[in-house]
Amino acid sequence: MTHLTKGANTPVPSDLLRVAVCRQNVAGAPAVDASALLLDANGKVRGDADLVFYNQPQHPSGTVRHLGTNEGNGQLAEWLEIDLPRVEPAVQRVLIAGSCDGGVFGSVPGLYVQVLTGAGAPVTLYAVDDATTETAFVVGEFYRRDGGWKFRAVGQGYASGLAGLATDFGIAVDGAETPQPHIQPQPQPHTQAAVPAPAAAPASAPVVQDAVPAAPVRDRVPHSFGPQFSPFVRRGHGNDVVTVDGPVPPGPVIVEAWHEGDGYFCVETLDHRNKDDELLFNTTLTTFRGRALVQNRADRPLRLKIDADNDWTLMVQPLSVARDMTEGIRGFGPDVLVYNGPVADLDVEFAGDEDEGGYFGVCGSGSADRFKDRSDLLVNETGPLRQTVPLTTGPMVITVEADGPWSLTPRPLPVFDAAVARATGVHQGRGGTTLTLVNPNPGRPAVLEYAIRSDGALFGHTVTMLDEYDDEDRFLSGTDNGEQGRTLLFRKGEPEVRLRVDNAVDWSLRLLPADQAPALTGPVQGVGSAVFRYDGPPALLGLRRTTSDDDPLSTRTVQAHGKTVISADTRGRRRPVVGPLWVTQAGHCYVLVTASGETGWQLDPMTATTAPALDRAAGGQVSGQGYAVVHHTGPETGMMITHEPKGALDLPVVWALDERLEPVRRIATAPGLHTLPGGFLQIRTGGAWSLEIR
Repeated sequence: MTHLTKGANTPVPSDLLRVAVCRQNVAGAPAVDASALLLDANGKVRGDADLVFYNQPQHPSGTVRHLGTNEGNGQLAEWLEIDLPRVEPAVQRVLIAGSCDGGVFGSVPGLYVQVLTGAGAPVTLYAVDDATTETAFVVGEFYRRDGGWKFRAVGQGYASGLAGLATDFGIAVDGAETPQPHIQPQPQPHTQAAVPAPAAAPASAPVVQDAVPAAPVRDRVPHSFGPQFSPFVRRGHGNDVVTVDGPVPPGPVIVEAWHEGDGYFCVETLDHRNKDDELLFNTTLTTFRGRALVQNRADRPLRLKIDADNDWTLMVQPLSVARDMTEGIRGFGPDVLVYNGPVADLDVEFAGDEDEGGYFGVCGSGSADRFKDRSDLLVNETGPLRQTVPLTTGPMVITVEADGPWSLTPRPLPVFDAAVARATGVHQGRGGTTLTLVNPNPGRPAVLEYAIRSDGALFGHTVTMLDEYDDEDRFLSGTDNGEQGRTLLFRKGEPEVRLRVDNAVDWSLRLLPADQAPALTGPVQGVGSAVFRYDGPPALLGLRRTTSDDDPLSTRTVQAHGKTVISADTRGRRRPVVGPLWVTQAGHCYVLVTASGETGWQLDPMTATTAPALDRAAGGQVSGQGYAVVHHTGPETGMMITHEPKGALDLPVVWALDERLEPVRRIATAPGLHTLPGGFLQIRTGGAWSLEIR
């Protein structure tokens, strides 16, 4: 963090920033109110809306906000929020000022201004040490420079208070000769407002406590929802009834509420009989801040009943202040949003409350007047969740009810273009479908790179291969192959194949030349399903799980003519297993690793000579557990197979392998005495086994 002296400046992040005007909490010391002025290239405001302070706490653009007062560690802080990337181009400077109530700044102990990121990280600090008889003070300013922003420690005082400071920058105060814009004096004192911001700290050792950063206000696309008007603000403590008697036209409006500290907070509208009508907020969240949508009726003023344990602030604002969620958005608690995008799938995530519970609901409608219709209900759940729901085209108003942090991410539906898919080899879509993939190199296989997000079905997504009679052959599944990875398609060199995708939210299939599969030349590790090329003599392939899960993990060898045989299967266990690496006469094959997206593995190619020898002269017995390959060095003879199964369906299957280690004949599927040939033998089982020559 940079400590500035008067007149010095420093670059600041062009991001959402928070500014605290701080002083020590000393009994009898003057109170300080913070404000921000948005100035144009002439150093003047463009109108009265360019002054943001406690009685006008939000700029119409939503880029500058007054967040209220926070107390802690013996300090008091007035908080402002500035979203620098969204500040209008006409605004060249944003002044940070303070006014003194009931005294002068020379009597304010420990005055300083601190700039922090939206997440609470300190950026810079300026301690004011030369104040005397001033009743208003420009402590600093943000200004544009070389495409970015800087902050300057100003330290300029005014003996005429906020009115004199405002007049100097183009604002006319009541009683002055200059015409509008003007500041209306407020006869009632204001109370402290609840703010989701860090607590203040002494200038010598700033301490930033944990905070929930406010999400930045995104660029807004104009929409036709709701009337425009100046915000109505009311502050108080405890229970109260508020009548919105300001110039608020009929139509949909946003009620924003802040409640300070721990305790209960409830806001309800009152009907024409003065009875409880619509529940807007009902919470015990600490330092609560939220927004709700309300229909302001033409036949009576909007009345709000507050039940609160602490200080609160209510703001009635036009719907135009709603944040735009078109590019995705995060938040905490209830909110009102606007969606301006096309038809999309909406990814929804809710973290729940601190007890792993809490309610989460999302409604959406193209008409703000219809917001409470159940037909518009998109999400209605309790507890943490991650799901996807369909979203129609905007403009649309979205309301969120939440007892904790959440995120909403729209994903527009891709426009499928068959010509582009053929040219690029990339096919994308949403939901279940049947499609035809054309082999980019007929006569040879191709690598299929897939990313398929399951819709929550019990066994995940499935991809089925269909023949000309629509007979099915399962090709991929979420359980066995994971949601993303690689496999081999066109294994027999077919010119095209038909695939059916089921139980998928969205999917992407990309065809790659087979030579883009990496060569298997030594030990290799990976995660999920994968494809390798192997060129060399017949060999053995070790398979070892490197993660602690028990999901499926196996290897297969695939020949150029499409024949596929299993090499090894871990059967959900961590014990290493071994299988044959069967090659063609030309010494070639592909190796498929089938695994879930979270399963890690290691492949270890080994020479065939490493297989355990079954030799009568050496005792005539060999044993192991799980998949293995042994070398019977003698002629065909009788052998006793013993087996300890791992599960009711676990059988000791023994295959004879030829000189290229191709499985050519199944010899045994049960324990007991069998006649086994000489040469290499493959054992396929999950349990313990032994072979003994008789």
